[in-house]
Amino acid sequence: MAHVQPLTPDEDPELAPAFAGAEAAMGFLPNSLLTMGHKPDILRRFTALLASTLGDGCVSPALKSMVAEVASTAAGCRYCQAHGALIMSRAGIDAEKAAALWEYETSPRFDEAERAALDLARNAALVPNGVTAEHFAAIRAHFSDEQIVEIVAVVATFGFLNRWNDTMATDLEEIPLTVASDYLADTDWAPGKHGADSASG
Repeated sequence: MAHVQPLTPDEDPELAPAFAGAEAAMGFLPNSLLTMGHKPDILRRFTALLASTLGDGCVSPALKSMVAEVASTAAGCRYCQAHGALIMSRAGIDAEKAAALWEYETSPRFDEAERAALDLARNAALVPNGVTAEHFAAIRAHFSDEQIVEIVAVVATFGFLNRWNDTMATDLEEIPLTVASDYLADTDWAPGKHGADSASG
């Protein structure tokens, strides 16, 4: 059960544009954003950041989805892992590759460019941060500075979401819960405190 209850979508008419944009992009309204609605300026600014980070850019949606999932897994946020699973599935990452994601260093399903990006994402999400000059040397062999900034922006944006949702014990919505339960069935993912029947604590 969430520590702070999300707003209902029609509770503040001024937030309708922000909520409508999120619902159009995702097919549902995330409880994380409905909770942010208690502080409208944070909601508006964060949804703009999220759209810029995950929207069209110079890094493929598929790679960005995997970067988000690896970072959220390293951070331990089950809510964001479920959302990441939904994003990966929509970006065309098959379930077998998703199941092997944490084995990116050795799995033949990943190429060297993906390995460099995912290694940076994993180490960037650790506390304390584990990124070294060697990680940047590896990623620069495959990506431009603009692409690297975009990849790190995904990690950082999900870092905010990881902290937000794990602290708030945000309840998972039906769509990402259903997708993650099926799509991540071959991993150790479970909703944990983000499940509807769990007690926050």
